[in-house]
Amino acid sequence: MRLLGAKESIILFILILAQGFEYSRTCKCDQQYFCNCASNHLQQVPKVPANALGLDLSFNQIESININDLSPYSELKTLNLHKNKLSFIHKEAFKSQCNLKVLDLSLNNLNKLFSSWFHELKSLQHLNLVGNPYSTLGPASIFQSLVNLRTLQFGSPSLRVVHKNGLDGLTHLDEMTFIGSNLRSYESGSLKAARPIGSVSLSLQNLFQNDPELVSKVLQDVSHPETLLTIKDATLRTNTSTEPFKAAKEGGTKSLSFQNVTTSDEAITSLLQVMNGSPLSYIGLTDVHLIGQGWWQKASYTHYENLYTAYIRNLDIQGFFEFSSMMQLGFLLMHLYKVSVINGTVFVIPQQTTPLLKNLEYLDLSQNLLSDLTIEPTLFTGLGSYQNLNTLNVSQNILKSLGLMSRLVTNLKRLIYLDLSHNSFVSMPEKCSWPATLRFLNLSSTKLRTMTACLPSTLTVLDLSENDLTAFIQRFPQLTTLILTGNRFMKLPQGELFPRLHMLLIQRNALRMFNESSLRSFTNLQYLEAGNNNFVCSCEFVSFFKQDVDRFITLLDDRCNYVCDTPFTLRGDAIESVRLSVFECYMIPAVSVLCSVIIIVLGLIAVTCHKLHVIWYLQMTKAWIQAKRKPAVGRPSEELRYDAFVSYSQHDAEWVEEILVPELESSQPSFALCLHKRDFRPGRWIVDNIIDSIEKSHRTLFVLSEHFVTSEWCRYELDFSHFRIVDEHNDSAVLVLLEPIKKETIPKRFCKLRKIMNSRTYLEWPEDEEKRGEFWSNLRAALQRD
Repeated sequence: MRLLGAKESIILFILILAQGFEYSRTCKCDQQYFCNCASNHLQQVPKVPANALGLDLSFNQIESININDLSPYSELKTLNLHKNKLSFIHKEAFKSQCNLKVLDLSLNNLNKLFSSWFHELKSLQHLNLVGNPYSTLGPASIFQSLVNLRTLQFGSPSLRVVHKNGLDGLTHLDEMTFIGSNLRSYESGSLKAARPIGSVSLSLQNLFQNDPELVSKVLQDVSHPETLLTIKDATLRTNTSTEPFKAAKEGGTKSLSFQNVTTSDEAITSLLQVMNGSPLSYIGLTDVHLIGQGWWQKASYTHYENLYTAYIRNLDIQGFFEFSSMMQLGFLLMHLYKVSVINGTVFVIPQQTTPLLKNLEYLDLSQNLLSDLTIEPTLFTGLGSYQNLNTLNVSQNILKSLGLMSRLVTNLKRLIYLDLSHNSFVSMPEKCSWPATLRFLNLSSTKLRTMTACLPSTLTVLDLSENDLTAFIQRFPQLTTLILTGNRFMKLPQGELFPRLHMLLIQRNALRMFNESSLRSFTNLQYLEAGNNNFVCSCEFVSFFKQDVDRFITLLDDRCNYVCDTPFTLRGDAIESVRLSVFECYMIPAVSVLCSVIIIVLGLIAVTCHKLHVIWYLQMTKAWIQAKRKPAVGRPSEELRYDAFVSYSQHDAEWVEEILVPELESSQPSFALCLHKRDFRPGRWIVDNIIDSIEKSHRTLFVLSEHFVTSEWCRYELDFSHFRIVDEHNDSAVLVLLEPIKKETIPKRFCKLRKIMNSRTYLEWPEDEEKRGEFWSNLRAALQRD
């Protein structure tokens, strides 16, 4: 039993480790305590840190949440269970989530909604229940405990019945999305909140056509002058489908928007008739498919004096070229103040239509097909057209002439904001004319390569980002914000050109550096965004960036965006983390000091070598290497051609040649002497001659005198003889003192010779002639071969 218990303990330990490994593999928790466990095929709530603030469990296969699955995570503020297989949630599953603010249960398999789920969720602000197969909402109030709820999304194609009191208690609701495409029964007052909801989105699809009375009940509950009403995923093609909007009119709806809707000119005409006289001030069409030929005559008598804003985006007109002129909508156009037609394949506004836009203040025609040929009639300013226009956006069209655009907008006497971005101007003319009121100009992504004095000097904000500009030459006395991101500037523009500039954005250029001088040239610059450039991390720039830059400006972007491009060893490193050595920062002084140190060291080495006779040892090493090539011991007698090599000073040559040589060479037995003057081989290096002669001699006879110890060549001969004594361990040297000399005059490094002079009797040339016979006898004996 004890062994079995041990096995069970091991298995339990392995399972715990496996569970921990599974958590680390499936969930990633960041520094903000948000744990991402999405798309990991999880079948139950995984274990995450108890202090987690966010938990994303979307796109998994979790089928149920039990009472204890979430209890450890009392700090959770966000819980995302979107797109799982949830069919069961325990009534107390969220009991510990009193801090939860966002809960997403959309696209699951919840057949019923229970108010007990939400009893403890007092802090919940956003709830999404869309796409679950519950068929009934109510009659009991489900959301009454969600006193702080601000966003509610609910409903699905499965929803059939909605009872009253569904929104009781929701006193702070700002936004609601309701999906009821297959709704069969709706009790009036079911979607009526305690106070007006800021935005209501309804997806009722074919109910406008199939059950307009039910739709009228829904619209009656949600319509209010303070509510933006959005109709989504609907088909409005007949007069019948627009009848429910009478309820919206009666509710005083001022803002009405259609999204992902298919409609026709007939239905729009009917809608205008139904809403006639309403306080409608905003109408929006997004992702709308329009069918027909553009006949609006039946609505021409309607009154929309309060309609100030029309927003149209992604409008697809079937048979666009069959549509009649917009002149028939003049009764609407003449009241508009703001018009946006974005991505609507607009290539021209007929010149006859523009006079109807006399009240227009805002016009957005971005993402269309306007060209240099069609922009002129579109911006026709005759007959009072555009007399109040202050904002014009024609970005993302196919305009190519900046000069033409400047000429056309000159007549817009109240124009303040002009967006010409994402066109293909490429170049600027030398001179341009602009309205004196223009303050904001956007020329980003227009492929500009050079800059001229074309731009208006009245600007306060100028956007030239994402072009190919390298220099700035024009003065802007009123400019406060300049955006140069994504160009090819290698340095900051001259600050003198912008005396009032407060903000400069110059990211993603080719900046090498900036310093105190370049920043001081901007009199009023307060904010700079210059990350992601090719910074040269010199000592001066790194020091300025880390210590002083904050004294001059505030960096808007993160400091981690400021990285080194050169030198190569620092490429990619954040400037904030760079640490440069003294040698890198003070190259010239460091090199000077280093060179001085090297010279001093070399001098010390030279002095040391002189004191320690290093040169001599090197010479002896060379001689030793050469001598080692020949046998030093047991040399055959025939190789010793001489009995003695005579080493003497040139000043003692007379004594050697006239006394020593005749005496020894003519005696019986005679001695063969080697003299450098007589026996050295002509043309051969003298050192080689010395070494060869000593090697071929049985003895080396040194004629010592004061002149000998000062002779350079005698020193060579003495040096090699010293080497031979040391290497061959013999006493081949014979010393003859021609005149008395002090032993100290012999170099101290020749310790062997000094030892010989101290341990053996050497021969002295006697001044007394009677003693010379004895001298010669002793010399012959010393030279005699063993």
